[in-house]
This record gives sequence, C-alpha cells and structure tokens, in this order.
Amino acid sequence: MISITILYPIKSMWEYTDKVKDLFLNPKNVGEIENPDAVGEVGSIICGDALRLTLKIDKQTNKIIDAKFQTFGCASAIASSSALTELIKGMTLDEALKISNQEIAEFLGGLPSEKMHCSVMGQEALETAVANYRGEKKPIEGEEKIICKCFEVSEDKIRKVAIENHLTTVEDITNYTKAGGGCGSCIPDIEAILKDIWSIKAVPERPLVPKKLTNLQKIALIQDVIEKEIRPLLQADGGDVELIDVEGNKVIIALRAMCVECPMGNVTVKGIEEKLRELVSEDIIVEVG
Repeated sequence: MISITILYPIKSMWEYTDKVKDLFLNPKNVGEIENPDAVGEVGSIICGDALRLTLKIDKQTNKIIDAKFQTFGCASAIASSSALTELIKGMTLDEALKISNQEIAEFLGGLPSEKMHCSVMGQEALETAVANYRGEKKPIEGEEKIICKCFEVSEDKIRKVAIENHLTTVEDITNYTKAGGGCGSCIPDIEAILKDIWSIKAVPERPLVPKKLTNLQKIALIQDVIEKEIRPLLQADGGDVELIDVEGNKVIIALRAMCVECPMGNVTVKGIEEKLRELVSEDIIVEVG
C-alpha cells in the first residue's frame, strides 16, 4: 500500500476545515511501524479508499505506544487517518475502541457529510487492528452478506454504522459507507435494512419488548425511546439529553442545556431510567457520563 505524500490542491467543492487542510498537507504519523504488534487493514484501492494502521502496544499496560498509517484516498481519508493516530496514542486498547467515527470528525472540526465514510474507515481500521492483536478471528470470506457489491459493503456494516450514527436515509448510509453510491442496485436493500432497524416501536403496555432483542436491536430501541419519548419532554422545558454509550444493560447519558445545572438533575436521570425500563428492559441502569 502506498502512503500518499504528494500535495494535491484541495478542491473548492468541499468545505474543509483548517484542521483537515493542515493534516492533509502535513499529515502526522505517516508510515509503518517496524515489527508492529497489531495491524488493521480496511478498504480497497479498487473501491477508492484503503487504510493500513499499525500499532506498537505495551503488553503490560495494553497502552498504545505508537500508531502509524498508510492510506490511499482523498484529503478527508488522509486527515481522518492522521487524526485517529493522534487520538489513540497513549490510550489503552479498551479506551481507544470507545472512540467513535463522530469523535474523529469532531477532532477535525467536522467533515463534509459526503466524506463521513473516511472517519468510519479509521474506526474500522482500529477495530481490525485490536482484533488482530487479541487473536480474534475475522469473518470468513463470503460469510458476511454483501449488500453493496460496488464498494463491498456488508449488511452488518450498514446496520452498525446506521445505529451508531442514527442514520435514517439511504443518502446518510452512502455518505458514511459509500453503499448505494455506485450503480444504485442495492438501494432497495438499504431501504429495507433501515426500515427494519427503525421500525421497532415502543408500546405503552407490557410485555414491551418482542421476545428477545439482539444487542443491536436493543441499542436501536434505546436510541428510539430517547429521541421520541424523552428528549421532546426535556426540550419543552429548555433541557436536553444525549446518549453517550450503551454497555450491556448500562445506559450512559449526558444532560444538556438547562438540565446541566438543574437541582432536580437526579430526578431527571431517575425518570429517564424508569422510562427505559418501562419501554426497553427492566434491568436497565442509567448513569451520567
């Protein structure tokens, strides 16, 4: 894989931030670690973007000592890869795995919506590298159902990215994964996947959850309840809430706006917990992150 270092002019059609421009023209951590402890390769030159991430890891602390990348792609791909390596150095593997593609984009001051797939590629490369280090097996070739054959995007990837970023349209999926951006024959399949993810409806009476939800369905339902049942009520009083993470039955949130300094904050958190227990699962615990 070739690491791009030639300085091409940035096209004016994209509204790049100064941080993106700087990390494109002056990328950090370019190259490959000699005898790396972990390697993550994602994408394909044929599909237009490819990334190779190499890590040096302290085996006693599981901290990432060094991270380098080689990439084939646009300005956003180079900047996102550089941002990722800057973010994860010094973190433990578990801490690094919590970095979302949105955090990579935020580190860059934002990315054009059409280029969000570059931040997703960085997150994927990290997950692959950690799996490589831990000896976790990758899916057997052909085991995953490929939805977009133009860009080799699987159904699992579409579902994961849609849930993590709350994507609801085919255009969103294309921006974050490229799926649907080629011949377009997979668009009906993408629409069906999105309908399946977001058609889970909270019902007012128990039993509230159909049979047994998969982990992804459970996260989707939690997001749906927060967006449709909880946030509107808080926003009506000048408050707000943000879903930070879901760890098993633990739901981590952050209070926003007027809720931040509200003396009744604990009551608000308890109310959110009760609503999620009512509409999702009785064993949910809500914590403020």
